[in-house]
Amino acid sequence: MPGQWNCADVETAGMKRQEAEQRGRRGENFAAWWLRLHGWRIIGQRVKTPRGEIDLIARRMGVVAFIEVKWRRTAEQLGQSIDEYRLRRVAAAVEAVAHKFMREGDTARIDVMLLAPKHLPRHITNAWQP
Repeated sequence: MPGQWNCADVETAGMKRQEAEQRGRRGENFAAWWLRLHGWRIIGQRVKTPRGEIDLIARRMGVVAFIEVKWRRTAEQLGQSIDEYRLRRVAAAVEAVAHKFMREGDTARIDVMLLAPKHLPRHITNAWQP
């Protein structure tokens, strides 16, 4: 019957979701490694809040960056991977937990890391400024 799911469809959808989750985790781990190489200290990874998840939180010289990581199969797909809606969700999550990661005198910002195979990561600083 059209519009109904069978067991094979559900299983395939679940496997695709698992694969995407694994790729996302690998992307986040690679982004963390990249940031460390550039002098950042990772102080949070996959931080869950009542308003959403923050992929990475990093500190360097008085700056705390709350970082959304996006991995895509091609560099061309990265342009559509981040938008105002997604950044607004990250900003809401940051508001919920920033006080736990900030020290007096720190500056906070929301960054984005864009990753694709065979390309260097693209680190966009201050991607969201309400």
